[in-house]
Amino acid sequence: MIVFPTLENIHRVSHALGQGELIGLPTETVYGLAADATQDEAVAHIFEKKKRPSFNPLIIHGHSQEAFQNQVLWNDKADLLAQAFWPGPLTLVLQRHPSSSLSLLASAGLSSLAVRVPNHPIALSILQAFDGLLAAPSANLSGKVSPTQTNHVEEDFPDLLIIEGGEASVGLESTIVDLTGPSPLLLRPGGVSREDIESIIGPLENPNASSIKAPGMMTSHYAPSLSLRLNVEEPLKGEAYLAFGPTPYEGPHVLNLSQQGDPREAAANLFKMLRLLDLSSFQGIAVAPIPSAGLGLALNDRLHRAAAPRAP
Repeated sequence: MIVFPTLENIHRVSHALGQGELIGLPTETVYGLAADATQDEAVAHIFEKKKRPSFNPLIIHGHSQEAFQNQVLWNDKADLLAQAFWPGPLTLVLQRHPSSSLSLLASAGLSSLAVRVPNHPIALSILQAFDGLLAAPSANLSGKVSPTQTNHVEEDFPDLLIIEGGEASVGLESTIVDLTGPSPLLLRPGGVSREDIESIIGPLENPNASSIKAPGMMTSHYAPSLSLRLNVEEPLKGEAYLAFGPTPYEGPHVLNLSQQGDPREAAANLFKMLRLLDLSSFQGIAVAPIPSAGLGLALNDRLHRAAAPRAP
């Protein structure tokens, strides 16, 4: 059920969250499947509803940096990044505070927590009305294309209470930076570019490929039903084509992430257009080359995971 963000409905969803229920939460990145992060059963319901592997941790959302003061151990780099990019599409992985009240299931039993402050007025209004922290992965079945509109959420979860928040302005999940070790790690590229982060705290290293410390690190993820071919200049007969920049191809089988080759516009369109092309009338989806600079790195990360071999 999709409802508009009236004051009455914001209090309605706040009450539902307190009762351990799940809601569809609008954010600037993608829509989230949100639950009270302190209630083990509510968090377990997220995993159950998404059919999500329990070893894949969740991101915890709060209305401000202060909301996390007793949940994680802050350090200088975390303070700098929070001041620069919060609210916004940046998630910080920090050591769990000894007195943290958050469900261990939300962090998949790890000694760290992934936290962020979303840059969306409705999300912030709900978080403030709820006066708590929400575990909120993307509101889609695990491994499928992330939702950027309420109707995307309703397709997977028709019985869910969803707050209308318009189309996600970023349309790509948050960047995740691990600050638990001696050197900061880029766990997942996303809505804040690597270059912007490195301008604040210096070089980012890449994580151990076998370690899953944050969402979106599984090899096969964000996958449509159809198989993807990447870096394709010329689609095959029967393939849908996801273009980027000027293209000679046109027709109902062609969608363009950005006619101008703008990575920010492409990021906002990626999941929506993958969903639109994920039709049984096509044999697969071919994707045009996308430069890896800036947000292009995050776009290519999502596409490579979407194209990876599926788990049996």
